Amino acid sequence: MNTTPPQVLSAYFAAVNERRLDDAAACFAPDARVHDENHDHVGTDAIRQWIEETTHKYQPKAEVTHVAATADAGAFIATATVSGTFPGSPVQLGYTFTVAGEKITHLSIQ
Repeated sequence: MNTTPPQVLSAYFAAVNERRLDDAAACFAPDARVHDENHDHVGTDAIRQWIEETTHKYQPKAEVTHVAATADAGAFIATATVSGTFPGSPVQLGYTFTVAGEKITHLSIQ
């Protein structure tokens, strides 16, 4: 089990926080899936659109407080304090990532 978080996770959070939408979308594999707010977004075009809409709507900024590997190969859980223009800001959110080949293949935010 790899316990060192891959660089792509840091790259993703940095790009999102800096509003670099194309760079954030580039962290994902072509057939990646994101699950957020009870919706799935599949493929880089849909994920890029999700990033853009989320950024516009909420202006989120995530401060990662912890990253740990899971028992599943290539899977990591990041905990972040997320602030933005949404009710209850800031909140603690969990990000479950699966990474393969230096790209994010799955992200679930809860």
